[in-house]
Amino acid sequence: QVQLQESGPGLVKPSQTLSLTCTVSGGSITTSYYWSWIRQPPGKGLEWMGAIGYDGSTYYSPSLKSRTSISRDTSKNQFSLQLRSVTPEDTAMYYCTRHRVPDYWGQGTQVTVSS
Repeated sequence: QVQLQESGPGLVKPSQTLSLTCTVSGGSITTSYYWSWIRQPPGKGLEWMGAIGYDGSTYYSPSLKSRTSISRDTSKNQFSLQLRSVTPEDTAMYYCTRHRVPDYWGQGTQVTVSS
């Protein structure tokens, strides 16, 4: 059974960088599959942000590409999200998932952008 767990600060100030990490258990991020970040702002739908593949390849939403980086630490079986220059519009529940159309989800972590 694959399990994903997000971690990171729940409050980020405007203009700073949002950093989240997803720890994966029950499967290796280097064996196969694509590992994504998805967010849901309050009252809005789900937004796919980007993904990192089993081979380290990265893919980003065009609307967020200029501000987003996804990386991984294979020794810890983790992958991470960095979102730069955040604004209050980046306030959302952030999820890490397996695949862009997910079959496994983390529980989600709320991130609020506020001064």
